Amino acid sequence: MIRLGEWQEMVVIKKVEFGVYLAPDAEEKEERILLPAKQVPDGCKTGDSLKVFVYRDSGDRMIATVREPKLVMGQVAELTVAQVGKIGAFLDWGLEKDLLLPYKEQKYRVQEGDRVLVALYIDKSSRLCATMNVYKNLRADSPYRRDDRVKGRVYEISDNFGAFVAVDNCYSALIPKKELYGEVRIGEDVEARVVKVLEDGRLTLGIRENTVAQMEKDGEKLLGLLDSYEGVLPFTEKADPEVIRRETGMSKNEFKRAVGHLMKQGKVQINNGVIRKK
Repeated sequence: MIRLGEWQEMVVIKKVEFGVYLAPDAEEKEERILLPAKQVPDGCKTGDSLKVFVYRDSGDRMIATVREPKLVMGQVAELTVAQVGKIGAFLDWGLEKDLLLPYKEQKYRVQEGDRVLVALYIDKSSRLCATMNVYKNLRADSPYRRDDRVKGRVYEISDNFGAFVAVDNCYSALIPKKELYGEVRIGEDVEARVVKVLEDGRLTLGIRENTVAQMEKDGEKLLGLLDSYEGVLPFTEKADPEVIRRETGMSKNEFKRAVGHLMKQGKVQINNGVIRKK
């Protein structure tokens, strides 16, 4: 059986002027594909076994190549948008024919020159296409452990769960909703800390430091905010959580810890419903 989008060993069953015909085995006569002459290895003869990648050419015919594609079935890769057309974007994946990323498979509208994270799938017309829905192709066997620092691409954001991240463009991870701070956008890269490795091997991430380190960082941020308010912040930790988050980017608990930390250091004081820098 010829497998589209994969590497496979095939047998040379016939040599012609414009290349060689390959089949899954020497006995197969009906199911065969062409390897163009310019890619046929020197000295190749009938009966030889060749490792080839199978895709469809510009005429939508199944064809073999010995060239290395940047993406194969079951994997995820970051590819460059070569051009944008009426039916979608076309990605450079290292072969003569660019790879189609249909509009319906885009998480956001991509532009020429963008680097996008995609996987392969076979559409209803039996053609290879790209999709930005990469979740099921991400691996759960990362080498990372708790508190390791990682980098990854945000490929989806859910109002219910948080931001889904492809760590190293191949490992499955999630920044839970409660851990999201600042602007995290689809298609952007983030640096994060491994909060937990789940039983299934997937990673839970946080984009904030551990409690002690984050308290120091939040304290410095709060001092800077006080300077912008001329030394007086017109609310305390008793303010509405949404007000605190909007003005500081912190949760109420984080804001409270940062204020307490600065008070212990003698850098701020609270009186008359305001926080004042000393």
